[in-house]
Amino acid sequence: MRATFDHRNLIALGALAFGLVLSGLATLNSALIVLAIPPVIFIGAALLDMPEVVQLQATRTLSTERASPGATINVSVTVTNDGTRTVPVAIKDVLPAGLELIAGHPTGIALLTPGSSVTVAYTVRGARGFHHFSSVQAVVSDHLGLNRRRIEVAAPGKILIVPEVVRLTRLGIRPRRTRIYSGTIPARQGGAGVEFFGVREYQAGDPVRWINNRASARFPGSLYVNEFEQERVADIGIILDARRGSDVQGNRHTLFEYSVQAAVALADALIGQGNRVGLLIYGHAIEWTFPGYGKIQREKVLRALAQARTGDRAALASLADIPTRLFPARSQIILISPLQPGDAMPILHMRAHGYEVLVISPDPVAFEANVFGPRAALAVRIARIERQALLQRLYLAGVRVVDWNVETPLAQALARMQR
Repeated sequence: MRATFDHRNLIALGALAFGLVLSGLATLNSALIVLAIPPVIFIGAALLDMPEVVQLQATRTLSTERASPGATINVSVTVTNDGTRTVPVAIKDVLPAGLELIAGHPTGIALLTPGSSVTVAYTVRGARGFHHFSSVQAVVSDHLGLNRRRIEVAAPGKILIVPEVVRLTRLGIRPRRTRIYSGTIPARQGGAGVEFFGVREYQAGDPVRWINNRASARFPGSLYVNEFEQERVADIGIILDARRGSDVQGNRHTLFEYSVQAAVALADALIGQGNRVGLLIYGHAIEWTFPGYGKIQREKVLRALAQARTGDRAALASLADIPTRLFPARSQIILISPLQPGDAMPILHMRAHGYEVLVISPDPVAFEANVFGPRAALAVRIARIERQALLQRLYLAGVRVVDWNVETPLAQALARMQR
């Protein structure tokens, strides 16, 4: 508990009393000296009434410590007087940046007798991220309100607002290398599976239902069986472009928020299918979530994306500085980026180094066109031509690109890619 003193009222009253006495002495007017007596009495009463030690205890209660964007959260703070004297107290709970007050009041005034409490309750909602409460501000004064002491009473608390998770179905990715465990991603190898892969000669132990009668009839004396493509789990790295230059400000949201939503949806789907997934947030810093499996990894990724922010750093201005060595060789990389004019070459370098690259690109041209309307029609046409030239260069190099208009659900955009 940290305290600071506010003696401005006492100083003003003392200055008034001193001025009256000085004026009375200078003019030999006893009436002015007599007028100085009430302020002096008030000052003495205030000094005697103020307790030397103020003992306050604060307790914070949250309806939930984890919520989705836009969800309401009830907050209550109880301040208790643990001292031995009655004190007037005005309390104020300071909201962290990013939380919006929608009901109630985070302030209160009470005359606290020893052992009594005062509670303030209110409702907030907030944007994606961690929101930390630290303390409650309390102003304790004498009964005249002349001598004040500002106290910060510790009342810690935190709220994690995670991005909304959009459920996706099976994703059509085909990394060049998979792991040994069974999963849902085509492994480019024959064996037990669902999708037809090829025909081979019959081997002892092959199921009879695999026999390909048509192929066997063409080669008397031999039996041939159908072979299916194995499905396994894979190493997948998700790269979120958090460079400020890639972001576009809209009427209500930024384009970066849609990129975060896409990263959350992809990570949730891929981890749920048993894959080993890592996350790299690339912007003002390199924020790396080491690859892993299961629910714990999903929680790590969600927490990292909840705190993702855009930023600038000269050393990270280009995608060419992405440390691809963090990802296993020949693994799948999913880049979520609106794409800047110079981003094509770094992406082609990733593919040349053996990575299978999928680009999820929220369309900044369509997003910004909705903001400016018809008055920017010519600029939109020029920007659209430049973007199509960039995407065409990636298509011709074998990079799979999802040109995503954010007004369309991500699942629908991915479904078009798989057709």
